[in-house]
Amino acid sequence: MEQKKDTLLEIHNLSVSFSMYGHGFERTNLKVISDLHLTVHPGEIVAIAGSSGSGKSLLASAILGILPDNAVVEGHLHYKGQELTPDLQKKLCGKEIALVPQSVAYLDPLMKVGAQVDGHCRPKPVQKRRKLFERLQLPDNTPRLYPFQLSGGMARRVLVSTALITDAELIIADEPTPGMSLYQALEALKMFREMADEGKAVVLITHDIDLAVEFADRVAVFYAGTTVETAPVSDFKAGVDALRHPYSKALWRALPQNGFEPVPGFQPYAGNLPRGCLFAPRCPYRTAECERQVPPVRELRGGEVRCYHGT
Repeated sequence: MEQKKDTLLEIHNLSVSFSMYGHGFERTNLKVISDLHLTVHPGEIVAIAGSSGSGKSLLASAILGILPDNAVVEGHLHYKGQELTPDLQKKLCGKEIALVPQSVAYLDPLMKVGAQVDGHCRPKPVQKRRKLFERLQLPDNTPRLYPFQLSGGMARRVLVSTALITDAELIIADEPTPGMSLYQALEALKMFREMADEGKAVVLITHDIDLAVEFADRVAVFYAGTTVETAPVSDFKAGVDALRHPYSKALWRALPQNGFEPVPGFQPYAGNLPRGCLFAPRCPYRTAECERQVPPVRELRGGEVRCYHGT
């Protein structure tokens, strides 16, 4: 899986805040993503891993421009070298950039499945849809059904189909496999891999690191709304000593096959973040420097890490 040098999606210093009202009429900004970095190249799958609340799904919404009105986005978002302005996001969404949403509520309850998967494609891609449904083990009558007639797993597979049927250059798949059997999940990920091998790119947001590493090229680890490490997938396969950040190592050790070892403490709440490194309160290697300021992202051993003591 050779990685191309040109960049399809480039994200630097991304921050996302929500304007909220606290006690009375006191207005505050709750920052949920801060100083996030990510690059995605044509021909690769970048898996995004991290605990719930680390900003994975919010990143997808920020890229597509579908955050609520009280969101404030700062930083640099570029697609093919162009700044992702709201106008450009509207133009690309559903065409060059496709989303596999996490929630099945994205399906229109009043529209039959076949029409939803076909979308605005002209002519209707009936044969392509049929092949997709066959690979994902969806029954022949699925196009004639309404969303309420689908099981949870079927609805997930339909959502995957809505993205795979497009000619999108970038697919953002937000937890696409829950509710699927192992065979169905593997088949969906194989299709993402095939698209990447054809020169497209996939951002795979997932809790299932075991499956992701079998198909991805790189893994980006999120913690408390920022990127702490980006590494070749081979490092996750090699084991804890090949990883760079203490949280990435802890995440690897927490996998069932690696001892199911929990990380002491908890991820900080967005409204009460520590001053320096966000992982410092839980890190066994923290020093005074870690608690004073957020470490910068630096290159290390073919990957990137946000840590003063990453090895």
